Amino acid sequence: MGLSNSQYNAIMRIYNQRQFQNKDEQDKRVKEVYDRLPQIRQIDDAISTQAVACARRLLEGDKGARDVLRRQLEDLREQKAVLLKAYGYRSDYMELQYHCPQCQDTGYVEGKKCHCFKKEEISLLYSQSNIQDILAKENFSTFTFDYYDNKEVIPQIGMTVAGYMRQVHGWCREYVEGFKNKGGNLIFTGSTGVGKTFLTNCIAKELIDGYQSVIYLSANDLFDIFSKNKFHYGTEEEMRDMYQYILDCDLLIIDDLGTELNNTFVSSQLFYCINERMIRKKGTIISTNLSIDMLRDTYSDRISSRIISQYTIIPLYGGDIRLKLGS
Repeated sequence: MGLSNSQYNAIMRIYNQRQFQNKDEQDKRVKEVYDRLPQIRQIDDAISTQAVACARRLLEGDKGARDVLRRQLEDLREQKAVLLKAYGYRSDYMELQYHCPQCQDTGYVEGKKCHCFKKEEISLLYSQSNIQDILAKENFSTFTFDYYDNKEVIPQIGMTVAGYMRQVHGWCREYVEGFKNKGGNLIFTGSTGVGKTFLTNCIAKELIDGYQSVIYLSANDLFDIFSKNKFHYGTEEEMRDMYQYILDCDLLIIDDLGTELNNTFVSSQLFYCINERMIRKKGTIISTNLSIDMLRDTYSDRISSRIISQYTIIPLYGGDIRLKLGS
């Protein structure tokens, strides 16, 4: 997914603001120099006068006017540079100064996005992901197997928790590596504190760093947005944009599904969301404390059928890691 129009416009507003700021700062520097060194103003006036005179002579057919102007301008600019240096100014002090000299604060170089635009793009994607701060702490580089038991074998899978989590870790890496071409949906199930949210954060950071749009919402927040959009609470345009972003972003993360107050509206909106994202070929990750059987009992058959058939189900095992961290 490329940037939406609103996202692109938000970034371009940053560049427009920089351009206005650059011009304002240049005007202040020019005024400072003119006030201190009136002869610099005289040189600039002479440069403008010579340029106008050259243009007139070219129109009159004087083909040598351009060479004459070049020599005159070189002389005037040299005088200006000498004066500026003598008073402690850089030679380009009166010129426009850019945050990014490569694109001159336009965001583009030869029709392609500048590296600074890509930085702004990532910054925007992080801010809109809803988990910007937490991703600095919870990612693949900080993930550790130390808190998972490496002795007791889990009967359902015939592996230790630590051994199984190494396998899960590998699946998550494969999901990230293939996401751009294949997308896909995951659902993490398991009790509180076994690492479901941490793993979704690991995936989210990798995808955002790869310029994929990601949004994280708890189930309660997700259905709150759906409710406000449906019943027109808050700013209508803002709610509509957020609703569309939920359906269109490259990856939607729904955390703690099953903690919301379930009713007919919630079930219908959940079905529409996951079904619409499948149609649009957008990835979704769900984490829940509910087992698949409990999901089937809690929501409609249509929802459980979609999840069972279209999602990779990854159950997680073990004790509450947060209790271990607190001990």
